Amino acid sequence: MSRFTRNAAIITLSVGTLASVPAQAGDDLHYNQISLRAEASQEVARDKMIVTLYTESQNADPAKLAAEITTTLNKALGQAREVKAVTLRQGSRNSYPIYDNKNQKITGWRERAELRLESADFPALSKLTGELLNTLKMQNMDFAIADATRKASEDALLKDAVTAFKARAQLATDALGGKGYKIVNLNFNTNGYPQPYARGAMMMKAAAMEDSAIPEVEAGTSQVTMSADGVIEVIQ
Repeated sequence: MSRFTRNAAIITLSVGTLASVPAQAGDDLHYNQISLRAEASQEVARDKMIVTLYTESQNADPAKLAAEITTTLNKALGQAREVKAVTLRQGSRNSYPIYDNKNQKITGWRERAELRLESADFPALSKLTGELLNTLKMQNMDFAIADATRKASEDALLKDAVTAFKARAQLATDALGGKGYKIVNLNFNTNGYPQPYARGAMMMKAAAMEDSAIPEVEAGTSQVTMSADGVIEVIQ
């Protein structure tokens, strides 16, 4: 199944801004220059799942605390490495002191370490996450568009945007009674590609309570748009 779907109906010829560019004294004369804008849109699947887990604890002895955090994290890393479809990235690790009520004396230490998991295989990552929640806690679950999917959709949108711009340029040329046109400049801009957005951790926490539960996740899609802004010169 395709990771993105073209929405050809979005490539419209809505009313654009037609602005003649007046000739300036001492400059070359440029008549019938017109500014145009065209757009192409697609629904693109969020096909990368990102889960951030962490372990956190406190102890009066910072050395024992560090050893405890390291042991927990190493066990999780070893378990995660067995799932080939999942990419592992260690996140931040921080330690800070705990003070007494008067904020004068250090009574202990607290440390936190993160583990970030990424995969396009949602069932595999969901299952692994549920298993790791026996020893770790979840910070968040995110969904994003994978780099390869984004590139493919941008390539397709570029072609569609050029086609839409050429159609609009021809429409303007015909309206002005021109014989043809030439493109003076053309610029492309994209928007709608999302940053990863977080989902709640409750679903995965519930899954961890049932050994056989593998929750189904629906990442959804994002509508992305590429605009083509340019200037043409109509040939009379």
